Amino acid sequence: MKEDIQNFFNYLEQERHASKNTRLAYQRDLQQMIAYLEEQGITESGKVTKTVLNSFLINMEKSGKAPSTISRMLASIKAFFHYEFKLGNIRRDPSESIHAPKIEKKEPAILTPDEVERLLAQPSGTAAKELRDKAMLELMYATGLRVSELIHLKAEDVNLSVGFLTCRDEHRERTIPFGKEVRAALSRYMESAREQLLKGRESQWLFVNCSGGVMSRQGFWKIIKFYGQQAGIEADITPHTLRHSFAAHLLGNGADMKAVQTIMGHSDLATTQMYAAYFGQQAGEERRRESIK
Repeated sequence: MKEDIQNFFNYLEQERHASKNTRLAYQRDLQQMIAYLEEQGITESGKVTKTVLNSFLINMEKSGKAPSTISRMLASIKAFFHYEFKLGNIRRDPSESIHAPKIEKKEPAILTPDEVERLLAQPSGTAAKELRDKAMLELMYATGLRVSELIHLKAEDVNLSVGFLTCRDEHRERTIPFGKEVRAALSRYMESAREQLLKGRESQWLFVNCSGGVMSRQGFWKIIKFYGQQAGIEADITPHTLRHSFAAHLLGNGADMKAVQTIMGHSDLATTQMYAAYFGQQAGEERRRESIK
């Protein structure tokens, strides 16, 4: 079965052109499945049954795995066995009639405009680290970038004179404009602070850590947590909170839904619509409070 799974990974890369992160996710999931199947004495795809797969998923649930984790695992399993069935390696797809657990959809964490203003105001000094942090926070809120996109921006991706950046992944790219406040913060960082952090080294990355290396997701997570506490924000802030807040505030101010979808890089409009729903609930709550007065 291990050879079959390796062939599946090759198919994902060479024919489906799946991203590296997607391939790694499939790899992690299917390696867990293989380990479980081997414990049951099963080493061939054709000997896997629906009962065995259900037992594996139930075992995950008993071990405390979240419904979202189990659903992702099942998606990986289904993709692999569909591939095997399509090639004729198995006579029947054992995952075909297995259903994912129901996942309770959580509303995205969104800061109020006042909280965002307080957060962005925190890095106000002239030290290289503070200038970098200010530029990162301002840019993330102004563009709605994912944290992975933010930390993997290259210096050449930013056009300061016009005020836009180019965000790329393996399959597409999108151009996102930003305003004068972001341009000013980026200019201050790029003109002096970046070179101080690099300490004479060269780097293609726009944002670097205090050792001159590429900024990590965990590093930026710590940055946003620190300034959130400094701003007195009680809500649990993550890098994704700024992305959520950016989209919600745009739509709340009347931005076009399709335009926001394009800027955010959402493949499905329904993902963007959840932010509009959030503001609809907020407006309803505001009207309810007014009626009570």
